[in-house]
Order: sequence, then C-alpha cells, then structure tokens
Amino acid sequence: MSCCCKTLIGISLSTLECRIRPPIHSVSLRRCASLASTSPDRAFEEPDTVEELLSSPDRINGQMKMERRPETLNPGRRWFPYLDEFRPDGGNGGVRLSSSELIEAIGPYMMDSRKEMMRRAIDKRSYSVCLVVEGLSDVGNVSAAFRSADALGIQSVHVISQDCKKRYKDNRHVSMGAEKWLDIELWRSAADCFRALRSRGYRIVTTHLGMDTASIYEMDWSCPTAIVVGNEHKGISDEALELSDLHCSIPMSGMVDSFNVSVAAGILMHHAVCDRVSRLGSHGDLTSEEHQILLAEFFLRHRENTLSIVQEYVKRKVENPVSKL
Repeated sequence: MSCCCKTLIGISLSTLECRIRPPIHSVSLRRCASLASTSPDRAFEEPDTVEELLSSPDRINGQMKMERRPETLNPGRRWFPYLDEFRPDGGNGGVRLSSSELIEAIGPYMMDSRKEMMRRAIDKRSYSVCLVVEGLSDVGNVSAAFRSADALGIQSVHVISQDCKKRYKDNRHVSMGAEKWLDIELWRSAADCFRALRSRGYRIVTTHLGMDTASIYEMDWSCPTAIVVGNEHKGISDEALELSDLHCSIPMSGMVDSFNVSVAAGILMHHAVCDRVSRLGSHGDLTSEEHQILLAEFFLRHRENTLSIVQEYVKRKVENPVSKL
C-alpha cells in the first residue's frame, strides 16, 4: 500500500473517531439535569399521566386555569370556553387578572423560544372540532388520541366514562405530555356529554359500521362538530348511537373491517382539519381576543410554580399601584 493511501486511511479513521468519540469537555447527563433544574424556564416538569388525570375529575378541572364561560353566555356564538379572567386566590380575595396581565406577569420567566412555540400552536388551534372518546379501557389508546388531537390543533377533548375512578390499563409516555395542553372534560354518560355539546352548538357525529352511515369524505366539516369514537371491543354504545345526529364511517378496502380506535380517531381528526382548510382556508379560527386568552391559559399551565409568580405580581401591583391619570 502506498504512503499516500496510508495517509488517507489514517485521516479518515481519525475523522471518524472524532465524530464518534464524545468531546473531552462534555458535561455528564447528571450534570445536565442539574443545570436544567436551575434554569429560570424549567418547562418540562413531569406531567400527570393520562391514567391519573382520567381517575381524578378534580385534577382535570384544576388543569384549566382561566375562569370558565357559563353555557348561558354563549347563545348563537361559536363556542369558546374561557372568560378573560383569572382568580389567583380561587375567588376568595376578589383579585381578578386579565389575560394581558397574566402574560405580563409570567412572560419574563419564560424563554422567548418557548413563548413563540405556544403562539404558533395557538394560531392553529380551534374549538370548532372536538373529540369524544367513549368507554375506552386502554389508556394507551386514549393517550394516542390525545396526542393526535394536540398535533392537529384540536383543543377540546371529552372522555365518557361511567366510572371515573376505574383503573385503566397503563401505557405511559404514549401521549408525550399532550394532555397538559388540551382542555379535557370528563362525563359519566353520553347523554350528559351530548347535552352539553349541543348547548355549545356542536352536531354529534358517531363512528359506526352500519349501513346508514355517511363516508367521512362526503361530509362538510366546516360546521362545529363533535367526533365520537367508541370502545376498543364493543364500539359506540347504543345510547350514543341513538342520541347522535349523524353516523359516519371511514371507507376501507382490506380484509378487516375496522381500524384501531386511536388510529381511527387520528384519521377522522386529520380529515376534518384538511376539509376545513380546503373550505375555509385554515383550521385555526380563534379571534385575537381568544388567542390572547388561550395564550395566558398556556402560560399558566407552563410549570407548577406559575401561581406563585402570579401571586408575587399581584403583591407588587397592590404595593405599587399605577396612577390612572
């Protein structure tokens, strides 16, 4: 072998070794974790698992921070669940903050990149399509459906479970924390859930394999629609089928006659979003006011100590009132 070839081989191996070998000054993973924990923007704290959320209605209710809009305040309007109001003391002290004040209070404690990520996500968010999962026993399927909803910009998710304290089959990390950013509501029956959804202006569409079904590709998804998917084994309950406004199905060409429920939910939501983009130009449809309110809601959910930051902000406002002259 010539000297030139040996030199080239030596250089290539040396280059490869440099690419594979970690640099000498690299910081250990434990050290990185320590540094991350001291960051002013420690956003990725261990979230509640989907299993824990679905087993605790109080925890689900506590996840939504801004004041909820009463059903009676929304006649004839597209549904949006929040008022421009947050009560840091739970309403006991009479203190109320607007979304702009919350953004002013919490914003300095967040990285600009994180805030921009939230703004981009909210640009694509909508309440005009919501997902309803009925009677699912495998939390892995629920988690996967949540993850798809978040990825597609569907903010509202409903879970119908007659036993809110049932033990789900655990399948952690499937959702990738998507449940933290969704509005999740828990219901004990299809009747209760559908009654609330209709009062908010939704039509109820259930997935079904029967003859009297419409193809999802023939439907107009531009009007407010609640998509209902059923149990992994039994499908949609008779009660839900009877109470729904329309039955739909996903056309299939294979030997099996159904999708996995989380896959079906993903296909339905994806097609609904694509149809809305085709008809309306975009899926996201929040007004500028709603966008700001939901951004404040995301800021509040950002990490566990956000409430203490807001309380300190309120304390400073009280001690140093700004003249309104």
